[in-house]
Amino acid sequence: MGTQRGEVHSDSDSEPEFSSLSPSIPSAIPVTGESYCNCENQSEAPYCSSLHGLHRVKDCQCGEEDEYFDWVWDDLNKSTATQLTCDNRKVNFHMEYSCGTAAIRGNKELAEGQHFWEIKMTSPVYGTDMMVGIGTSDVNLDKYRHTFCSLLGKDEDSWGLSYTGLLHHKGDKTNFSSRFGQGSIIGVHLDTWHGTLTFFKNRKCIGVAATKLQNKKFYPMVCSTAAKSSMKVIRSCASCTSLQYLCCYRLRQLLPNYVDTLEVLPLPPGLKQVLHNKLGWVLSMNYSTSKPSSASSSGSDSDSSCGSDAEACRRKRCRRT
Repeated sequence: MGTQRGEVHSDSDSEPEFSSLSPSIPSAIPVTGESYCNCENQSEAPYCSSLHGLHRVKDCQCGEEDEYFDWVWDDLNKSTATQLTCDNRKVNFHMEYSCGTAAIRGNKELAEGQHFWEIKMTSPVYGTDMMVGIGTSDVNLDKYRHTFCSLLGKDEDSWGLSYTGLLHHKGDKTNFSSRFGQGSIIGVHLDTWHGTLTFFKNRKCIGVAATKLQNKKFYPMVCSTAAKSSMKVIRSCASCTSLQYLCCYRLRQLLPNYVDTLEVLPLPPGLKQVLHNKLGWVLSMNYSTSKPSSASSSGSDSDSSCGSDAEACRRKRCRRT
């Protein structure tokens, strides 16, 4: 089966070829200006050690502070057009050319409790779609290997945020956020106790994408149609929904303007270290943001803000316990 012209990309990421592409194919032009940092134009482009011969990417280390990961990508549950590097934290899609959609899931089911992870776009972001989201074990990751599509959210078993800013679920799509591109960090918070799915971009909240997700078993997932594209897990955390978690979550809401809430709390150093190790991700999440684009509830059970309905749900469930 032939390749899609918009999915073919050069080896160097220098993008000299894109000027020759037809302007009628906007998806062939990578998204720029959406990075978490300003490192895209760095003079040196480091490698992932086990991918020397395949794809040189402008891969900075900004935002990659974590050393422990609750999960990484699953080498046994992925499309054929994927390759894992960097201790299975980085997934590389369509190493030579693309003829469809490739996907992968995490190696750990997201059990009851709180789950937060971040995916960094480590290559040019372009093509039919590159997505971050969740799905159940019923999602067939290799089903569309010969079809260019938005795989996550194509059915009722998955939700996906596209780099175009569209949220997908049950085959429906709604405007949800601005676009993301190379260097962007997409955060995902799955709260299985309250049943909410929340997305972040460059560590600022975008909005609640779905509710009523209790009693479902999910895996983190990503997919791409773009040749020589890649994404990297730079954070994956989990904790039970305890009183300690709820207190830290509330503290973060009350003190949102600090990089880390622990910096301003008058706590003993030992307790600060314990909280940092167990719930540091909660105390550094940024829920303060301008109101994002409203996502329709049709097919996505979504909400337009990070705090309104999700917080009401949180208070309601807390009163029941």
